[in-house]
Amino acid sequence: MASQNDKRAILGKALEDLVTRARSGREPCRIGLMAAGGEHSDMEFITAAAAAMKEDAALTVVGVGPRPAGLLPAGMDWIETGCEGGELAAGMEKALDSGHIQGAVALHYPFPLGVSTVGRILTPALGRAMFVACTTGMSAAKRQQALLRNAVLGIAVAKASGLAAPAVGVLNVDAAPQVLRALNRMAEKGYALNLGQSVRGDGGSLLRGNDLLRGAVDVCVTDTLTGNVLMKLFGAFTSGGAYETTGWGYGPSVGEGWNKVVSIISRASGSPVIANALAYTAAAVRGRLPVLVAEELRMARAAGLDDELAAFEKSDAAPAVQVSPPPVEPTDEEIHGIDVLDLEQAVRCLWKEKIYAEAAMGCTGPVVKLASARLEAARKILADAGYI
Repeated sequence: MASQNDKRAILGKALEDLVTRARSGREPCRIGLMAAGGEHSDMEFITAAAAAMKEDAALTVVGVGPRPAGLLPAGMDWIETGCEGGELAAGMEKALDSGHIQGAVALHYPFPLGVSTVGRILTPALGRAMFVACTTGMSAAKRQQALLRNAVLGIAVAKASGLAAPAVGVLNVDAAPQVLRALNRMAEKGYALNLGQSVRGDGGSLLRGNDLLRGAVDVCVTDTLTGNVLMKLFGAFTSGGAYETTGWGYGPSVGEGWNKVVSIISRASGSPVIANALAYTAAAVRGRLPVLVAEELRMARAAGLDDELAAFEKSDAAPAVQVSPPPVEPTDEEIHGIDVLDLEQAVRCLWKEKIYAEAAMGCTGPVVKLASARLEAARKILADAGYI
């Protein structure tokens, strides 16, 4: 049975939370900050915590690491640990598991396979924010499956951050056309997907570099390694790469069955990015991110997500169709929108129908070259086979 002192403490905490919520209009939130191990002065962490709490009166930042000399910013809490990575991680994990903090911002975290993070950048052309799904971790071992999962996870993070119907585009990297086709099929089966459009003249939901600069969509879907590079380019391009000055960091962790909100920053992140990462993490916690991820996955499954993932598994294992080419013809026309991973099989698909074609790489990506007289027939064959 709880003692009178325990009851008073619980009641006092509840009253404190009510007062904080009334004053700030926000739910009280405690976010841990791994405050050691960066490439800059440890004062970057303290400065970031002070800025984040000044902006959000309901936020308490809890530092994790060797306690700094001098006074902490008003309202900041601290969990003192050693300076080694294992000690920092253990202190943060204990605080998360006990509920002492509801989320955390860390310089590194060993996420299991199936868990990745969704970053957020400030796009320079128009000053728009854009989510990048994903930036660290790995949502699946196979590329196509990871990209498709990243799309669903990115949508969930955007919703947790307050966007009811985020516009989504897929960066034109390997497997992007395959993934976009899968998303379109899911949308046809009822998945509430809002596909954004490229700002380029030919439009479409395959994004180019121009679209990233302008923030053409709310959520840019890409593979983790590319996403990680984008975060570093957009975050540190004004400093020559040594200091990340803009953005919200590499974002909160998401994955099936994953119930922790752990966000990532890099050792090069400066106080502006760290402060934004604290705010981003608090928004994810208040937005009930793990619950939204589970719900988004449920809706995606109802629209065929598992079938699309299984199809990618089969396509990876399928050998290329072996067929001899028909007689050579002049190739004065091109078909775009075929994934580079499908290019050779698409060409063989046309050969099988006695249409001569060649695989090539145009300035906007892979293309199939063929005679203009064969264009319409070839388009129908490739569409029926699912290549475009």
